Amino acid sequence: MSFNTALSGLNAAQADLSVTSNDIANVNTVGFKESRAEFGDIFATSSLGSSSTAIGSGVLLSKVAQQFNQGNLDFTSNSLDLAISGDGFFVMSPSLTSQELIFTRAGALGVDADGFVVNSSGQFLKVFPVNADGSVSATSLSSSVALQLPATSGSPTVSTEIEIGMNLPAGATALDPTLFDPVNPITYSASTSISIVDSLGETHVTTFYYIKDVTTPNTWAQYIQVDGIGVDVAGGTAGAGGQLYGTISYDNAGNFASNTPQPMVTAPLGFTNGSDATQTLIIDYASNSPTQFASGFAVNTLSHNGFGTGQLSGLDISDEGVIRANYTNGTSTALGKIALSRFSNPQGLRQEGNTAWSETIDSGLAIAGEAGSASFGLIRSGALESSNVDLTAELVNLITAQRNFQANAKSIETSNTVTQAILQIR
Repeated sequence: MSFNTALSGLNAAQADLSVTSNDIANVNTVGFKESRAEFGDIFATSSLGSSSTAIGSGVLLSKVAQQFNQGNLDFTSNSLDLAISGDGFFVMSPSLTSQELIFTRAGALGVDADGFVVNSSGQFLKVFPVNADGSVSATSLSSSVALQLPATSGSPTVSTEIEIGMNLPAGATALDPTLFDPVNPITYSASTSISIVDSLGETHVTTFYYIKDVTTPNTWAQYIQVDGIGVDVAGGTAGAGGQLYGTISYDNAGNFASNTPQPMVTAPLGFTNGSDATQTLIIDYASNSPTQFASGFAVNTLSHNGFGTGQLSGLDISDEGVIRANYTNGTSTALGKIALSRFSNPQGLRQEGNTAWSETIDSGLAIAGEAGSASFGLIRSGALESSNVDLTAELVNLITAQRNFQANAKSIETSNTVTQAILQIR
């Protein structure tokens, strides 16, 4: 029996060495959780035996228990590097059609050829659907979907209004508005430009020219050109080349008084690129209180309400896991909220490799939840959770397991010596 007892000790020490070696090998594996070999003693007992004289029969490996304590966070410059500060797991799916769910703490993610967010194994990140304001519309795992990043922001929004806030210099030279010539800077006092959007999403440079009226104090003429072509102000005053212009008036304190006509609306812009030729623009000065002070020309506000089709420029991921896509046209869209899961007994999870786990009867069913609630934890974008292996402790364990192996080998050697002595008895 001593041979078998020592052999069980060798097997246990070998298992301990294997577990420790695996931990050491994965010290740099993102999201890896260290394991601990747990052992139990062996007794051969019967109802007729005496516990006071029972001798143990060795040791067996009871369990390899993973330790799910938090790993350190390593920060990166990639917004799709995600880490969980808490007890939650990312939810992944092996395919777009599979109902199987995989759980991981490794958040090193990227984008595949179709715009889906995946890990290095090609598994798809699952998110809860959200409303336009980023609030979650459903939080069950069955309602979660694979996250796909739209390359563009959708249909364009036509520009219909321009808001302008500015200061026109009170000391500017007064000129005759009827002599305006956009190619001759001495015929106007100031100018500013903005790009507007047509119904096809194409942009057009719209330029405003301002002329201090020589005939009417505290009044400025305003001409408009779109893509270098003069555009009439509907109901405006006839000026250079018959173009209709609008006017802006100030009181004696330099504060905005009115604009004429009111409201100030352009004639149809007459685009010839196939977009809506009847598009017009409302010019809004009153909302931003333009001034006429002695300081120089300055534009404080210049904006329009249109948006072209924007290209994806980046992602913002909040601590609560809400993912917003930012586009080159200045818009942003909420795409989803990262789905998290936790388990009543995470040590009961089945290891699937690549720092992934699947649920079992021992782990209990996955409990779905949102980042920032209960113990699911918070999402850290631009960070990865490093392995929770304590290398110093593992090296000590390695030495201990080696000593245990040597001691059990010595037990076998001693048992062999005793056996040889018995065989030599005459």
